[in-house]
Amino acid sequence: MKTIAKNIYPFESHFMDLGDLRLHYVDEGEGEVVVAVHGNPTWSFYYRELIKDLRKDHRVLAPDHMGCGLSDRPDDGDYTFSLERRVADFETFMDRLELHEVNLVVHDWGGAIGTAWAGRNPERVKRLVVLNTGAFHLPAGKPLPWQLGLVRNTPLGSLLVRGLNGFARGATRFGVTRRPMSKEIADAYCAPYDTWENRRAVLRFVEDIPLNPRDRGFELVTEIAENLPKLADKPILICWGDKDFVFDHHFLDEWVKIFPDAELHRYADGGHYILEDYADEIVPLIREFFNR
Repeated sequence: MKTIAKNIYPFESHFMDLGDLRLHYVDEGEGEVVVAVHGNPTWSFYYRELIKDLRKDHRVLAPDHMGCGLSDRPDDGDYTFSLERRVADFETFMDRLELHEVNLVVHDWGGAIGTAWAGRNPERVKRLVVLNTGAFHLPAGKPLPWQLGLVRNTPLGSLLVRGLNGFARGATRFGVTRRPMSKEIADAYCAPYDTWENRRAVLRFVEDIPLNPRDRGFELVTEIAENLPKLADKPILICWGDKDFVFDHHFLDEWVKIFPDAELHRYADGGHYILEDYADEIVPLIREFFNR
């Protein structure tokens, strides 16, 4: 992959061995622990502005899921690419580093992965920040967007994702709605996904979306959703881009129903990559939320 410029990703790389595979993560600063969990097709790069700010007086960690970012690129024979495996990796990460009193930040698939751990370990969670994500089944009245259906269910989807990098590259265009992403930033998002083989995880994430009880991961998502109320007594901040065509108002309504006391900030012209559209407002907001 292309080298990411240090001025936009100025972090030392750390690696954790998970069997024969290496998980990459950022670990910056000292103080209260913040763990930021990314989704698909992003990587720890998504949290760069938050890390740069919070590391002044927090310890901020951001792992790259296996096959994503700077982590290893296993093939299907060496890794299942399932939600269950993702959660197990994250649990190992949290346990090996003995992280407690955690301020958890989640986005996209990071919502299910992060809150799976949090719901099983509520005593280790201090605060929760939710950014355009889900941790429950597809809400009633919300169909799976046709774009995801195309990728999930058709050979054409595989060709678009792995052959043309359509998912990662498309997200850099349609994931932001307030202002276009610069070429330098868009290229950095896509840098880990520069070949057919290196885009395997991007496709597998979409293929792993559980929609019915026969799908792998369906029961785990049920467990994750059932455990969310265990976090209801924590301080919770929700920052939401209303122009996200996947995680739209149907998902936000579910979060508000589960966490009616959460502090909610909505951005009418914000998209799925809400930290790209509104880092200038959300990063200070998260800092203030953590420092209360």
